[in-house]
Amino acid sequence: MSTVLELARRHPDGQGTGVPRTEEGLREFYTFRDFPHFIDVYTAVRALLTEPEDIADLVRGVARNLAAQNVRYVEFQDAPIELQRNGMSQAVITEALDIGARDALTEYGVRIGYIFDFPGQTAGEDAIPTLEHALTAPPQALVGLGIGGIEAGRAPYTDVIRDVFGAAAAAGLHCVPHAGETTGPESVWEAIEHLHAERIGHGINAMRDPRLVDFLRERQLPVDVSPTSNVCTRQVAELAEHPLPAMLDAGLYVTLNSDDPAMFGTSLSNEYLAAAQVLGLPAAELAALADNAVRASFLDDVTKQALRGEIAAVLADHR
Repeated sequence: MSTVLELARRHPDGQGTGVPRTEEGLREFYTFRDFPHFIDVYTAVRALLTEPEDIADLVRGVARNLAAQNVRYVEFQDAPIELQRNGMSQAVITEALDIGARDALTEYGVRIGYIFDFPGQTAGEDAIPTLEHALTAPPQALVGLGIGGIEAGRAPYTDVIRDVFGAAAAAGLHCVPHAGETTGPESVWEAIEHLHAERIGHGINAMRDPRLVDFLRERQLPVDVSPTSNVCTRQVAELAEHPLPAMLDAGLYVTLNSDDPAMFGTSLSNEYLAAAQVLGLPAAELAALADNAVRASFLDDVTKQALRGEIAAVLADHR
């Protein structure tokens, strides 16, 4: 939240977005009526990023918050096409992302991996330019391609979305689409069968299809779950009703995430705390979620082994 407040105050007119310049006002701004309203608020905040330093500051702010939680590595999803609409070129955006990642590591000890994504509801105009940016002028830390936004809005652009993910996979980029957050199991099947999904973002509605649950369990395809986000965007009525425990009981390969923590008033640490206190997960399952996150990441094997060793050591000390 502090980074967004700084940006709103840096650009006093708010770029015409209406983003508040007080902490109280911003908290109220972040109260979402539904998922489309969340997208509207997210878009308004993104419109504040009009200069390269804004981008670098955002990345540094994320790293600062994560370092305070003892996080060592993050895969940071970003939609560069929105920054181009704010008047910056691909080269300028890439340089700012490189500076942010460099400073994140040197100042806070947090390693960044970028995932470029684009909104599904505007894929007709945004998918190909995002792919071109990823293939021709990528930041050094780029690891993958994703798709977010309003899942139901993807339908008119099915072919172009499939083509873009096919090209990304052929070029060696990892594919991490959101699916099964605001639509049903069919969007998860689409991600698996046509978008080369190596992880599924959210995926909570996969639980409505027993055949899909069996597939995810057998293939151990990671599902990145963000409980507080799902409650805030009204996809789950309350945290105690979140399907995370049921997903684990079904043997799914789940990772725990904070999505956009500033907008949802959470943090990665808070997600683990909520999983323990509200959803009743014991320490061993929390450690397994952390281990899953490392294994499902796109880090090199040596770094993965080191991080997994640290997680195992913390669990052993807890016992």
